[in-house]
Amino acid sequence: MNILVIQTAFVGDLVLSTPLFEAARTRLGAGRIGAVVRPDTAILLRNNPHVDDIFVYDKQGAQKGPLELLRLARRLRIADYDAALIPHRSLRSALLGFLAGIPVRVGFDRSAGRLLLTDQVTYRSVHEVDRNLSLLSSWERDTDGIRPALYPDDADRKRVDALVRESGISPSKPLFGVSPGSVWATKRWLPGRYAELIRRLAEKHGYRSVLFGSSGDRPLCDEIAAESGVDPLNAAGALTLLQSAALAARCTAVVSNDTGMSHVAAAMDTPVVAVFGPTVPAFGFVPHGPGHQVVEIPLDCRPCSSHGGNRCPIGTHDCMRGIAVERVIEAVAVQLDKPGPSVAD
Repeated sequence: MNILVIQTAFVGDLVLSTPLFEAARTRLGAGRIGAVVRPDTAILLRNNPHVDDIFVYDKQGAQKGPLELLRLARRLRIADYDAALIPHRSLRSALLGFLAGIPVRVGFDRSAGRLLLTDQVTYRSVHEVDRNLSLLSSWERDTDGIRPALYPDDADRKRVDALVRESGISPSKPLFGVSPGSVWATKRWLPGRYAELIRRLAEKHGYRSVLFGSSGDRPLCDEIAAESGVDPLNAAGALTLLQSAALAARCTAVVSNDTGMSHVAAAMDTPVVAVFGPTVPAFGFVPHGPGHQVVEIPLDCRPCSSHGGNRCPIGTHDCMRGIAVERVIEAVAVQLDKPGPSVAD
């Protein structure tokens, strides 16, 4: 059986979908496994031993519109997949599988395109990894022990070595990762708090911090680096996603907003402190696995939406303003001292 996974959402969504590829190969014995992904996330699947074909779908750019959707569907039809697993709940994702003529199309009962699916799986309030793996339940229920995984190679690690060396950081210096960006503005903890965190990690704990982010996050990271006063390594825009994964693997821990980098770091077995504001852990997107912490404060207005937004609906942003640096420092200390999943509230 040849299986296609259609996941054209963001970085974290694809990372949390990687167990589907491994399960399809190792538990179902799939012959060929393909993936339909966004151009900015495709590199996450490079070197993945459980992925044979990668179809890039620039749905918001060069391939926007119905004609390009039909062209991609024709390519997939020629590729002759027997089943499509569709964790992304958009109408377009379900429509793509339908137009490609894939005989078995499995997605969630909350999908906007559920009527185009041949099999609907109940969307449960569990971790996204377990939720995604439930798409295989018609064939295989034993998916225990399969977790998100990324595969940076030697070239990725050499690029990271060069960046660290150019920054004058000693190989023995402990590194601490900080990921302050997000597509959604309300998901971002305050820049001044990140700057203070970096300063305190350096002055009181001896860590050199690394700022992670895309090229679009560079101005934010420049601002935080300058305000910190302790010269962190600003890697925003300097690395690919797989290189960022390789750098995260060298960090003692990573503090991140509820965004893709938290899942990239967790996939590399690096402990994560995730700062949650407008979203909540109950959505199922906390870092996967043991050794992570979530910092949040209980408010009646949370959650305000499924993914945050660009503006606080009530104009206060108390969900982030109410999280003091001390809370995050405490979570870091607990995390490093006593590994294990936890929620600090």
